[in-house]
Amino acid sequence: MANKRKLGLSDLEVSPITFGGNVFGWTLDEKASFAMLDALVDGGYNFIDTADVYSKWAPGNVGGESETIIGKWLSDRGKRDEIILATKLGGEMAADKKGLKASYVKEAVEASLQRLQTDYIDLYQTHYDDEQTPVGETMEALNKLIAEGKIRYIGASNYKPERIVESNEFARKNDLHGYISLQPLYNLYDRETFETEYLPLVQQENLAVLNYYALASGFLTGKYKSEEDLTKSQRGAGVKKYLNERGFKILTALEEVAANKKSTKAQISIAWLLHKPFITAPIASATNEKHLKDLLTAADIELSPDEITLLDHASEWR
Repeated sequence: MANKRKLGLSDLEVSPITFGGNVFGWTLDEKASFAMLDALVDGGYNFIDTADVYSKWAPGNVGGESETIIGKWLSDRGKRDEIILATKLGGEMAADKKGLKASYVKEAVEASLQRLQTDYIDLYQTHYDDEQTPVGETMEALNKLIAEGKIRYIGASNYKPERIVESNEFARKNDLHGYISLQPLYNLYDRETFETEYLPLVQQENLAVLNYYALASGFLTGKYKSEEDLTKSQRGAGVKKYLNERGFKILTALEEVAANKKSTKAQISIAWLLHKPFITAPIASATNEKHLKDLLTAADIELSPDEITLLDHASEWR
């Protein structure tokens, strides 16, 4: 069981890995999702991230499937107090249900609370920026929800750094709560954008970092070595961009460290992230209990300074 970490400037204590709820109602049906959530909590992990639009992209889905499954599980198991629950709003649920206008923020949270079968959300995140809406309007609407006890803290995902700064400056000037967390793309391969554009902001604002695609859509597990391998899963198409000299160099370094540690490349990829002082809890998901166990034990792997240096150099982008 891993040690909890403080979520940015909040008083929330979260497990070092955030379980990504995009698999619920997509690659996992309700029964399999329940088993995964049970195993997660039994392993001492408490942090689940989802979004209202998950998993609208799957054939036959309309959005809200992930939240609905989590809500049924929370209600069935009576575990709400043991879970730190994060969800997101702003993605397109329907032509007239998207964005971050005050009226829609209110509508979206009510719909999420109903699906999640809870009266509060621990971390409510703006999924995509809505550049048509002034940040002040969104911040005021989110703060109204905090005042009403419907949400505890707010975070941002897929925002430009300057929009987060603008939002938090508005919050400070108006004595409101600002964003305490960020969901960026970050992993051993995808480093450059985060390290150059977001890291200074993270340090300046003391933001918690919940990075997504922690395993680069599965590339860092080592199961994709060639274009033929891309047919192995539903996510294969997203991996093609990693099949290059730098990608293979990273896999070679992962292999070496994994052999030293008698662990897997996926575990070492997560362990590397957890050794970065600016990363709070990478988002990763699993679709079977073996993968979940592998994921959770990654938090217990201690990498030596030499192993971290080896991985840093192999993945260097400069």
